Amino acid sequence: MEQIKTPDWVKHAVFYQIFPDRFARSPRVKHPSMVKFKQWGSPPEEQGFQGGDLHGIVDKLDHIQKLGITAIYLNPIFSSASNHRYHTFDYFQVDPLLGGDAALRDLLDAAHRRNIRVVLDGVFNHASRGFWPFHHILENGADSPYIDWFIIHDWPLRPYPRNKKENPNYSAWWGLPALPKLNTDNPAVQEYIFDVARYWLEFGIDGWRLDVPAEIDDDEFWRKFRRVVKGVNPEAYICGEIWSPAERWLQGDMYDAVMNYVVTGPMYSFFAAKTLREYKKTHIELAPLTAERFAHKIDRMFGLYNQEINFAQLNMLDSHDMARALWVAGEDKSALRLCVLFMMTIPGAPCIYYGDEIGMTGGDDPYCREAFPWDDETQWDQELLNFYQQVTRLRHRYPVLRTGTFETLHAEGETYAFRRQLDDQLAVALFNTASEPRQVSIHVPDGNAASLSQMWPIADNVSHSLQGEQLDVTIPAREALVLISTPN
Repeated sequence: MEQIKTPDWVKHAVFYQIFPDRFARSPRVKHPSMVKFKQWGSPPEEQGFQGGDLHGIVDKLDHIQKLGITAIYLNPIFSSASNHRYHTFDYFQVDPLLGGDAALRDLLDAAHRRNIRVVLDGVFNHASRGFWPFHHILENGADSPYIDWFIIHDWPLRPYPRNKKENPNYSAWWGLPALPKLNTDNPAVQEYIFDVARYWLEFGIDGWRLDVPAEIDDDEFWRKFRRVVKGVNPEAYICGEIWSPAERWLQGDMYDAVMNYVVTGPMYSFFAAKTLREYKKTHIELAPLTAERFAHKIDRMFGLYNQEINFAQLNMLDSHDMARALWVAGEDKSALRLCVLFMMTIPGAPCIYYGDEIGMTGGDDPYCREAFPWDDETQWDQELLNFYQQVTRLRHRYPVLRTGTFETLHAEGETYAFRRQLDDQLAVALFNTASEPRQVSIHVPDGNAASLSQMWPIADNVSHSLQGEQLDVTIPAREALVLISTPN
């Protein structure tokens, strides 16, 4: 096994996920006169294009930076005939509706000037019916020299089935005819994908989030992919979309991390136990948890991987693929705040889905993909926005919250606590999900050498006592307390 090394910058990052078509529309993108978008803020279930673009993201970098963001993860931006752009037809061109390559150049330059990294979504398992090699086969049949770029079962191809019962006669993602699966066993296809990865890294992106990478069931393919990526930039981030435990891919020779949905379910199930929606999502189990069961799941999760991996995991509450955090929590903002504060104080890079910070809510796709209401700040929850800004500031201020060791200290009923340690700095985070204050006495190993100061909550002073290694504190209702040592 190779020595495991993950990018240092990721361990200190706070990510912001953006669905480009719905984030911000810039007047600087000059579209042909015949281009017509849906009205900004149209109901997301209507699908269609609302006209967000990459220059629009540049225009909103002040908001992003004030939120404490140091890295942006973009849903796909390459030319596509779908608003989510997971149906790629040109991997070497940024979609003109997003402003084209020049808009990506603008975004990278502007973000990098602010020390904000940009990670792109790589959709390499499947392409679209409009992808040029597939189109070549549609026109030429078995005479096409690209016949082995896909897995064809019989002829003639049926890219547009007459009804839903008629399956495509070529391999397609989840049997969807719009998404022909690439034959990644073909060396020419592999080289094409590696060329795409290399090209955009050399263009200046900071890494790849890999869409459904487990469906390319070939470890050697991903080892080659890693060598290509790290050959261009050893600090480039490789993050796979795998919803379940991912030890196979996180041994230091394939991905740096995965989207850590393994932590998502337990966070909701403990911090939002009283208000959870009935929401079923594959691989995410939502059912009320006691602190004891929550601690077991969290400890087991961190035990799956090397510490280098844990520090680089992309921790998240929601994304474009699931209902928004506030909706899952039953619109309980105290539960959302506890989840976010937990995410900001544990190992791994926290990721905020665009708009969560102002209280945007909504059920599963497509309702989680609405437009950001820039022109109507009356829709913004300013108190929640202020909370997000404060907790990202807390994480950035104390390295112990980013790369300190992690150890559960206490788990009982509705109260839970852990410690982080980095060199001589100690942090203790305590959470109370009950509707009334809870008094706890916790043994803090080596606590007698520390002088703990309250860093959260910021406004309310909560008395606590550390005598030797015994910490006595009353945690306010539906609140968390973060104590960090100061030099004696």
